[in-house]
Amino acid sequence: MGPRLFCIPATEAPVVAVLRRGPSDWFHLGRWDTDAGTYEPGAWLRGTVYPQRCDLSPDGRWFVYFALKASASWAPGPTFIAVSRLPWLTALAAWGTGGTWTRGLAFVPRGTAAHPPPPPDTGALEPLLQRYALDHRRPASFAVERARGWTETADTPPQAADDPWDEKRIARVTMEKPRPGDSAVSLRVRGWYAAHRAFGPARDPARYALADASGEERPLDGVQWADWARDGRLLVATVGGQLQVRPDPARPDPTWEADESALRPDPAPPPAEAAVW
Repeated sequence: MGPRLFCIPATEAPVVAVLRRGPSDWFHLGRWDTDAGTYEPGAWLRGTVYPQRCDLSPDGRWFVYFALKASASWAPGPTFIAVSRLPWLTALAAWGTGGTWTRGLAFVPRGTAAHPPPPPDTGALEPLLQRYALDHRRPASFAVERARGWTETADTPPQAADDPWDEKRIARVTMEKPRPGDSAVSLRVRGWYAAHRAFGPARDPARYALADASGEERPLDGVQWADWARDGRLLVATVGGQLQVRPDPARPDPTWEADESALRPDPAPPPAEAAVW
């Protein structure tokens, strides 16, 4: 069994933020360019980052994340939301949250934020706000996927009025996303993806499958994350820790692969550009 992996694709660039947990008390962030076929390892953090409360800017430049770092001694405190430059975790702006009960922030178009954050406790947002806005994400299962074109299947029960954090129905939620340029093929995923999803003990691990126009499914065995590239290629992270590009979703043969399982914690100082917007 390889490291736990979750990926967040940019919506307007061939860039993917790769979030890795493993060893258990370490988190790693990387940058995957799916057009160039390159992977750039980035920051290591001895702490916890909560993937479903993170986001990547549409252009793939900035990463906003929610983290718990018990040893933190700065103004935001040990639980905080920060904006960094991918693939680093150097905080260009940060807010303390006073605990882990937070929805996290997401990038949205300028002028559309319904619940923007207050001024940061450290750093400044002006360079980012020239291009995007930040908004508090509503509590929902599969929050990252919903912002990237995934929708609930017709047989998924609606969220109940007494379930404001979308936790009670999660075992019955199925999300799907049509393949770009080929709506007859869709990706589907189901599993225990609560609104406050973290890489903890899995009640029901993610299960990915391909579905045809009739709804018949073919499981993607050995896959812990998957999504479509903008050109219809299938992007996956395997349970063994490999990142792969599969041009034919019906075949497991990759045309590109990077092995995340070989990485070991190496918390080196970030480069100078990590501290520059």
